[in-house]
Amino acid sequence: MKSVDVAIVGGGVMGSSTAYHLFKHGFTGKIAIIEKDTSYAYSCTARAVGGLRQQFSCPENIALSRFGLQFIRGLKQEFGLDADVTFREHGYLLLASSAGLGLLKANVETQHASGADVVLLSPDKLKMEFPWLETDGLAAGALSRSGEGWLDPNSLMNLLRKAAQARGAELIRDEVVSLSQADGRISALRLKSGSHLAVGALVNAAGAGAGTLAAMAGIRLPVGPRKRYVYVLDCPPADERLHQGPLLVDPSGFYLRPEGRHFLSGLSPAADEEPSEMDWEVDPSWFEERIWPLLAARIKAFETLKVVNAWVGHYDYNAQDENGIIGRHPRIPNLYFANGFSGHGLQQGPAVGNAIAELIVHGGYKTIDLTRMGFERIERGERYGETNII
Repeated sequence: MKSVDVAIVGGGVMGSSTAYHLFKHGFTGKIAIIEKDTSYAYSCTARAVGGLRQQFSCPENIALSRFGLQFIRGLKQEFGLDADVTFREHGYLLLASSAGLGLLKANVETQHASGADVVLLSPDKLKMEFPWLETDGLAAGALSRSGEGWLDPNSLMNLLRKAAQARGAELIRDEVVSLSQADGRISALRLKSGSHLAVGALVNAAGAGAGTLAAMAGIRLPVGPRKRYVYVLDCPPADERLHQGPLLVDPSGFYLRPEGRHFLSGLSPAADEEPSEMDWEVDPSWFEERIWPLLAARIKAFETLKVVNAWVGHYDYNAQDENGIIGRHPRIPNLYFANGFSGHGLQQGPAVGNAIAELIVHGGYKTIDLTRMGFERIERGERYGETNII
């Protein structure tokens, strides 16, 4: 039976980052990344919108994204002068009604304590800075002056994966169908191809399939796919300043950001609106009936627009508290989780990969203490929720 020291299931940004950072921390063993679709056509990473923000409510999430920001700012030093993920540092603007003002202020205080460059703007100041914005019903907005924006997901994933492969990680195109355990540890994987792989450690970085993988070890992990629509909009009447604007998040839940001459927009459904079919078909009525009226009310230019493209992405959704699950299993010491980021995993991929590598190589966290995000809270049925989910 072929054997590896670390098997990483999932070759998206989480899995690739883990492999890369293992080598950075001096790991010298054999690493295999197992990915069922090496085209990445339907991966969580490839279909992400690509945001990077520090405007979270949990200090750990802020720290994870700040690590990611520094990682991206240092790409050329890390990977060479050609390294580029087209980071657009145009900021985020999170708007709040009077009902959400208290939470917005509390979150901004947490962000300030963590070093985030975020300012609160009154409706009058919002109108002065963004004259295209209709401020009816708004109590305030939180705007990042630096350190937030968006990037190309595929470029980041490819940089990390190729760097890991260059250092010796093996990319295996296959799918895990069962796990074996011995002496309280994960001992081997059986793959769809029929081969078996003995493992020293297993990292669950399987994205929306993380819950299925965990179930093979008899573990209830509340992570599965949630279907999200992303619409590409052409709006010729839009103020040119809108094309240089931040990623806007409305109190109603929709987001909008520039993408060249176009815009990207979406809206996460309420629990009773979640699509039941986890396929890749776009529902045009979701935009026409749910998003467009809200968008046109907030930005008058969008009364006239055209949907020029759309796609479906799947969140690796943590149904317990919509927050990442990171760390070692409390009773299976060679099983590690990097799961359930519910839409904000791309930006945190560099930091989470580094954290898992620290646990494997050093036995504990050295950069960011992520104890509160561990699997133990899942077993206890406790929530450590993130309130700024988009």
